[in-house]
Amino acid sequence: MIRIVLSVLFVITGCQFCMAQTPGFDYTTLIELNEHRRHEPTEFYQGISNSVGKISLAIPASMMVAGMFRSDKELRQKALYIGESLAVSGIITSAMKYSFRRDRPFVSYRGQIQQASSGGSPSFPSGHTSQAFATATSLYLAYPRWYVALPAFGWASTVGYSRMYLGVHYPSDVAVGALVGAGSAWLTWKANTWMHHRKSHKHSVRRLTCV
Repeated sequence: MIRIVLSVLFVITGCQFCMAQTPGFDYTTLIELNEHRRHEPTEFYQGISNSVGKISLAIPASMMVAGMFRSDKELRQKALYIGESLAVSGIITSAMKYSFRRDRPFVSYRGQIQQASSGGSPSFPSGHTSQAFATATSLYLAYPRWYVALPAFGWASTVGYSRMYLGVHYPSDVAVGALVGAGSAWLTWKANTWMHHRKSHKHSVRRLTCV
């Protein structure tokens, strides 16, 4: 528990430092992307950005259905873990958004950075990126194989880039969103592992007591 609290404090401090140190880089990067934006890449990145909710929900939902159909307890547990990771990521992201209350780039730089996708809540951190990296990281932790990691993190990274390309997030929003998403999946994995070991230990103690 102490480690988790310290980790959260470290992330908050790091986020404050990130926002304080990167305004120039954030601005110049988005201006560069905005000036070179083209129609076909914009459509592609809009599709990538819009895929986050569908893919993030479809993965654990399909795993849960398959686990129930096949009576596969392990598959159901992994599906539940991915869902928990998304929930933790969403809670942390929302809390941070309404704590920092950073304006979107197309609001702060009206007329210079054009919005090409939806974005209504506060900007920091990126919710799409957080959700994508929570999905990718939890999926990889559940199935630690390179052929899982490569498409999962490739998709998540493209989601992060799309949010900058579309003018709705700063690079620092995306970077911290990725950290929150991956960190949420990792913390949820560690919590589930700890609970599993604790439950197994209690079961062993009861069995020895009965004997």
